[in-house]
Parts: sequence; C-alpha cells; structure tokens
Amino acid sequence: MSLLEVTGLSKRFGGLAAVDDVDFHADEGEIVSVIGPNGAGKTTLFNIVTGFYEHEQGTIEFGGHNIAGLQPNQITKLGISRTFQAVRLFPAMTVLENVMVGQHSRSRSGVFGSILQLPGTKQEEQRIEEKAREMLAFFGRALLPRADELASGLAYADRRRLEIARAMATEPKVLLLDEPTAGMNAREKEEVIELVGRLRREMGYTIVLIEHDMPVVKGVSDRVVALDFGRKIAEGTYEEVSSNERVIEAYLGTEHAETA
Repeated sequence: MSLLEVTGLSKRFGGLAAVDDVDFHADEGEIVSVIGPNGAGKTTLFNIVTGFYEHEQGTIEFGGHNIAGLQPNQITKLGISRTFQAVRLFPAMTVLENVMVGQHSRSRSGVFGSILQLPGTKQEEQRIEEKAREMLAFFGRALLPRADELASGLAYADRRRLEIARAMATEPKVLLLDEPTAGMNAREKEEVIELVGRLRREMGYTIVLIEHDMPVVKGVSDRVVALDFGRKIAEGTYEEVSSNERVIEAYLGTEHAETA
C-alpha cells in the first residue's frame, strides 16, 4: 500500500525543468533510495514533497490525502519529516534542545502559557524533554551523554545523527533523508546502513533517502529510483537499476556506457 504517492510532478526554474513529470511512491514500511548525478532533481523532489517549493503540475498524496500546497509545518505535523543535504542545526543550542525543537509541531501550549509557566505548559515541556532524550538514546553513547553540550561541539558524523534525531522527534511516519552519508568515512557509512535498518525495524518508519554512495544504496534499499535532468529514467531493485544502460550513461557518460 502506497503511503506517499507523487504523480506527474513538475517544477521549473526559469527554462530549467528541475523535476519533469515524475511519478514516485513509497509503500508503508519500505526503504526507497533516490539516485542520480548532481542536478538530477533529487533534492528538489524532496523540497516539493515537504512544502519548501511549490509544484506546477502533478499531485502529492500522503496517506490517501492531498498535501500539495500545504506549508512545511503542516506537512511535518501530518507525519513527513526530513533531513537536509547540508546539516541544519542550531549550533548555539544544546544537543537536547535541538531535538526538543522537533516536537514544536506537536506542542499545544502558546506564548502566554510559556510566559506564565502554567501547569499544563510545564507538563508539556517535561514530556517534550523526555521524548527528546528517548530519541537521543536511540543513538546509544553517540549523543545522549552529550545532551547538555552545544551542538557546535559535535563531530561531523554526530551532527548528522543529531539531525536525524530531531527529525525523529517530530513523530513521523515517513522519514526523508537527504544524503545521510555525505562526508563520512567507510566505517561511518557502514554505521548508517545499520542505522537505516534500525529506523525501519525498531521505529517503524517508511524511509526515502537520497544517496550517491552505491554500496550504501545496495545495503539499505528495497527499491531504487533513478533521476536524470529532472526525469525518472529507471526504477526497480538495486540490481535492475545499477545495470540499466540509461543509469550507467547518466553517471559515466555515453562513451563509458557503450564499453561498460
């Protein structure tokens, strides 16, 4: 059953078709990788689905409901959360506070409740902190022991983990990960493969990730979707997509594809 389904999605920037008539879906409990060379439209696809960009044509359905035109906070509240290609944390806030921010879409207390420190507001703040600590604990000793330290002090791989923890705190059904292994070494990439599996197995998330590292794609994916110049050029298992001539050409060029 498709939890997230995109049909005929298109987005142009001037004369450039960043996303061009793309059909895409993620079934409940599935891990889908979106691949393609730089400029293929992968992040633009994420930006449209999460409400950061308006689309020009097509439909976006989540759980059978049309979410096209909703604001990012509304989409997050419905159950789609994401990370970003370039890590976006609040460096002057603690590790714990960064994750607590993820609960903003789930909070009910308003400004006056916070100012007056009403009992209901205090209870909600306690719940939010407990939820944030639970998300940090998912990453073992990498994050929870450093909960009260500034996020700016984390190593690069731990900043990536923290951004995922913040996305988890929004209580999503679908988790969109934009290049989660970018800048990581081989050992850290192996840890991400294990992490993605745990996110599905233990948290029950449907996961869509943009990834360039093909061993990572092979290690995590139920299905792979390949984009090039904004269009979908292949879809299927890792083996099917990685051996597809159009995919090989997109990554290596025509001359290399002919000799591959």
